[in-house]
Amino acid sequence: MDLRMPGLGGLLRRPRRILAAAAAVVVLAGAGTWTALAASDDAPPVRRTDRVMNMGDGVRIDTSYFTSTTAGRRPAVLLGHGFGGSKDDVRQEAQDLARDGYAVLTWSARGFGKSTGKIGLNDPKHEVADVSRLIDWLAKQPQVRLDRSGDPRVGVAGGSYGGAISLLAAGYDDRVDAIAPAITYWNLADALFPDGVFKKLWAGVFFNTSGGCEKFEPELCRMYDRVAESGRPDAAARTLLEERSPSAVADRIKVPTLLVQGQTDSLFTLAQSDAASKAIRANGAPVDVDWIAGGHDGGDMESSRVQKRVTAWFDRYLKGDKGAGTGPAFRITRTGGIDSTDGAALLRGASADAYPGLESHRRTIALTGGEQRFANPAGASPPAVSALPGLGSAGGLAQLSSLGVGVSLDFPGQYARFDSAPLDNDLRITGSPTVTVHVKSTGDDAVLFGKVYDVGPDGTQQVLPAQLVAPLRVEGAKTGKDVQVTLPAIDHEVQKGHRLRLVLASTDLGYASPAAPATYTVSLKGDLSVPTAPGVTTAAASLPAWVWWLPVAGAALALTLLVTGRRRTAVPAPDPALAEVPLQITDLSKRYAKSSDRYAVRELSFRVEKGQVLGLLGPNGAGKTTTLRMLMGLIKPDGGEIRVFGHAIRPGAPVLSRVGAFVEGAGFLPHLSGRENLELYWQATGRPPEDAHLAEALEIAGLGDALARAVRTYSQGMRQRLAIAQAMLGLPDLLILDEPTNGLDPPQIREMREVMIRYAAAGRTVIVSSHLLAEVEQSCTHLVVMDRGRLVQAGPVGEIVGSGDTLLVGTPAPVEEPVVEKVAALPGVASAVRTEDGLLVRLDAEGSASRLVAELVRLDVPVTSVGPHRRLEDAFLTLIGGTP
Repeated sequence: MDLRMPGLGGLLRRPRRILAAAAAVVVLAGAGTWTALAASDDAPPVRRTDRVMNMGDGVRIDTSYFTSTTAGRRPAVLLGHGFGGSKDDVRQEAQDLARDGYAVLTWSARGFGKSTGKIGLNDPKHEVADVSRLIDWLAKQPQVRLDRSGDPRVGVAGGSYGGAISLLAAGYDDRVDAIAPAITYWNLADALFPDGVFKKLWAGVFFNTSGGCEKFEPELCRMYDRVAESGRPDAAARTLLEERSPSAVADRIKVPTLLVQGQTDSLFTLAQSDAASKAIRANGAPVDVDWIAGGHDGGDMESSRVQKRVTAWFDRYLKGDKGAGTGPAFRITRTGGIDSTDGAALLRGASADAYPGLESHRRTIALTGGEQRFANPAGASPPAVSALPGLGSAGGLAQLSSLGVGVSLDFPGQYARFDSAPLDNDLRITGSPTVTVHVKSTGDDAVLFGKVYDVGPDGTQQVLPAQLVAPLRVEGAKTGKDVQVTLPAIDHEVQKGHRLRLVLASTDLGYASPAAPATYTVSLKGDLSVPTAPGVTTAAASLPAWVWWLPVAGAALALTLLVTGRRRTAVPAPDPALAEVPLQITDLSKRYAKSSDRYAVRELSFRVEKGQVLGLLGPNGAGKTTTLRMLMGLIKPDGGEIRVFGHAIRPGAPVLSRVGAFVEGAGFLPHLSGRENLELYWQATGRPPEDAHLAEALEIAGLGDALARAVRTYSQGMRQRLAIAQAMLGLPDLLILDEPTNGLDPPQIREMREVMIRYAAAGRTVIVSSHLLAEVEQSCTHLVVMDRGRLVQAGPVGEIVGSGDTLLVGTPAPVEEPVVEKVAALPGVASAVRTEDGLLVRLDAEGSASRLVAELVRLDVPVTSVGPHRRLEDAFLTLIGGTP
């Protein structure tokens, strides 16, 4: 899981310009190196100069400077990266801007990439001061346009962490002329401590995925430890983060600002960009606001469109091009349905001539529900679930909610709910709903989490827009208190006949709640108020291109179809010949990145039949997990296809209902029994109870009487078997198990082996990925061995273990590596691997044991024994050439 904050790289991606060649020459140039970058035929080449700059306090900052070979001075742009990233994340954007006529400087912030120093979370004395020194350096470059001596024409852009430095640079250095911050914060204290509630999961991402707390400035580390331990932010913690926030210099940011903010973002919500817009606009500066479909929680980052808008923004305010189309004052991307060809969300733009804010044209919606009592459980467990930080790379829950899929979870007895009547007409909510409630607690304070659901006509399906909740700390609640709840800002259409449901919960997975048990009493004090922003209009759906070119091209197309006798379809039709084949993978490929020539999986082909238990083997990085993710429809391949029972796999393919998966354990509610956990899981799928085949799955898993006990009493082996049983619910025809024996002792591993064998005995198919080769040898009937993304060998276990001619050469002492290399190079030797007992040698078709012994004697290798060695581990090592 990649928990780095998205930077401008990945957010602002321009596929229309592709480098025709990689770096051609690298030479020393003063304090660094320069690299000539080839360009497309109609674009000037770009030169990149790498330098390490000393910031004066002993800290060294790694930078790259990009300029085209076009003569003359030009404006400069500083590009900042996201948290956890480096300057390399924005290299492509820098090259594109350089070709568009800018001098571009990228850098790795303190504590990231190759830069030294401690992470200060954009400390004005350190990270912000570093930017001013970089501007000093730009002012001395002959390619950079100057407004006056020492004052370059310069803009700053970046995403997340880099977006905040854009705002801070404009506030602290008046030489900055325009900025384009994206998916970032205005007040970091409000972002991590909203309404006095600790956003513990996201804070943990900040402090625990960047090398640990010791990577930060000591006062930040102490602050995090203090707040994480108490679960409640104090005044000193707020002050520390506010000092590092753009809001601290709100009255000094007076430059044209393009604010790009994510709608699917539980870290930096739309309220952050709203506060920035109001403050900067109050200073008299031009401000445009763009709400994109994605964010830190996932979704479409609209990289190409956003980068074009950023470039146009700088063209207007740095180059002075008054004809540059910077876009509307307010733009929002709306999601409606999915593309049936690839499962991608369909996006449409909406815009307004003025930014409406989060409170425009409110409408009241009556809610029903009397006074309600509910519990804050001891330890605030189990918590309700809304957003899950870290799932952005996998699409995120928020993207699913935009497609009408409800994935949140509230526990009975831990929330109050108030419903509206069915709506008479469609309702578009754009902004932050509000409601006033009366709160009373048996403790001194209450912590609540407010959210508004869109509930379907039958009342069973409910969707939490963007998976967002609003935390609320109510102090002095023991005597009762009226409070206004400002709910998360969203853009969401509620259809006619649907209801709105206000939920106030006592817990949420992403936040810290009081550990002490308490009872809350909540009642309504008014209607729900929702902003509608009628001035924001959605663009009409454009006519497909084929409407225009069909009359001209129709005859040619028909002729082509007649000649080829083929018809291309977006979704391949089922293959009847494979209807009984659980899995057929053909020429499957997946690159690490769209523009990369490095493959995670390349031209992989194999077939799995009914009743087989297939082991997927390979060293770390072989592509096993990527293959399984493509098989489960979680990611799309770049080439080839996967067919399950003849049906092509794509996100949301109906045939995936015949696939069960267990990936590194499952999360269970510890206070519920094993049976209750499985029943709750199956209810969440929305499928009929009789389709679960619960009894059959439990019989195969072999948990017996333990099903009635709370999961917290289970051993690790029992939890693993319960997770397998969960994957087997519905008795899927194809069961995928990723490292099912992790953390198990030998008796538990034997039990897991028996579970897999029993499941496949009924004619179903099991695919298991495991690093325990001896266990795979005993439990699997067939193997697929991968290395570096490619298929090495596939077939029955017996054939692979017995294939080739593998000899174990015993020696009295370990063989030195140079000697191993000489043995591997001998004629007739396919590979040689050093072992504790000597050498494991695989002979090719021309090799023989006698010839090998003679060559070993010639090399002065003391041989004590030579014999066949056919364990799976040995065969595996020889197949992959000794790759660990």
